[in-house]
Amino acid sequence: MLQASTLVAAVLGGQALNEAFESLWARPLPWTPANRGAIQDLTYQTLRHYGRGDAWIRRLTHRPPPLPVRALLLVAIDRLDAAASEVHTTVDQAVGAAGVLRPAIKGMVNGVLRNVLRTADGAPAEEEARYGHPAWWLARLRRDHPIDWSAIAEAGNTHPPMSLRVNRRRASAADVAAALTGAGLVYRDQGPYGYTLERPVPVQRLPGFTEGMLSIQDAGAQRAAGWLDLAAGQRVLDACAAPGGKAAHILESADVSLLALEKDAGRSRRIAENYRRLGLIGEIRVADAGQPASWWDGRPFDRILADVPCSASGVVRRHPDIKWLRREADIRAFAAQQTRLLDALWPTLAGGGKMLYVTCSVFREENQDQICRFLERYPDAQTLPLDGRPDCPLLPDDDHDGFYFALLQKRP
Repeated sequence: MLQASTLVAAVLGGQALNEAFESLWARPLPWTPANRGAIQDLTYQTLRHYGRGDAWIRRLTHRPPPLPVRALLLVAIDRLDAAASEVHTTVDQAVGAAGVLRPAIKGMVNGVLRNVLRTADGAPAEEEARYGHPAWWLARLRRDHPIDWSAIAEAGNTHPPMSLRVNRRRASAADVAAALTGAGLVYRDQGPYGYTLERPVPVQRLPGFTEGMLSIQDAGAQRAAGWLDLAAGQRVLDACAAPGGKAAHILESADVSLLALEKDAGRSRRIAENYRRLGLIGEIRVADAGQPASWWDGRPFDRILADVPCSASGVVRRHPDIKWLRREADIRAFAAQQTRLLDALWPTLAGGGKMLYVTCSVFREENQDQICRFLERYPDAQTLPLDGRPDCPLLPDDDHDGFYFALLQKRP
């Protein structure tokens, strides 16, 4: 509980959760897979339900407690709700952890948690508490998705599915299915490229993963390569490629010449690691896709994957810190960044070529509105249908995360 509260405190202090995890695991402690898993689960669940825990703390304290204590209370309150049969153990552990942090506040922690237990039927009713998202986020969901907004919010607080993509260059779907069955893993078919496990497992338990037979990739993200309409000999650009899942899928799908761009040198190494594991070859370059003069040789691309930076509002169940670190002004900033990238990439596309625009956002400003503005600026652009629709907004559900896809073609 104490380690999880340290991570939660880091996020509330403005640090990204993945960076907080890296700092924690770097400590010279005897971490076991079970330790790591328990800490991760506590942290993720606490951040998913932060709105409810924060409402309790505001109701039951006279003044905001210090950040480490507030984080500990958040973890403990979430644990009280998740493990109703272990409430006394949870309170005892929280009080013990408080003694390590600040012995003087043990009584306060004990009092807050016991008051939560006494008034459980009167849980906070504020929307942030009920839906586990900031008020501005919920208001935007209501505006953009008047029918589905509550389902989207609720999906954001669930455990995400674990989907696998078969590397057809190293194994058949039947090979992978047999290996999964042999490992005692229950799965279901998930589209044309792979499977979804009934229960997520550590990567070490996936048969054939180290040998490059399969990759972990959300079922929604797996649609991108197929919609690019790939063919042997094409020049293809993945403009924002890290960590390399979609780039690898492109190379698995067709014998194309692929250039993968990534602005961050550290993240670009993950693309190379994925290629090595999967037995793929493709050019990787550290460059800003929005500055073609620094990387483009003037030869047009037949296909471009523009998987642009975004709010990540469609994948918050995988990154629950995002919804509490984001501010509403960030959405406009992301939209401006997306516009810059689209304007820079469009001249590099060949006449008749296709660009697939992708976000993992559920906000219209980054999706439908962005494409409408683009079509107004470029009369030589047209949208092509995806599954019979002008575009494809995927809302998060039991099968996949939230994404947006639009296929653009440049008129010859």
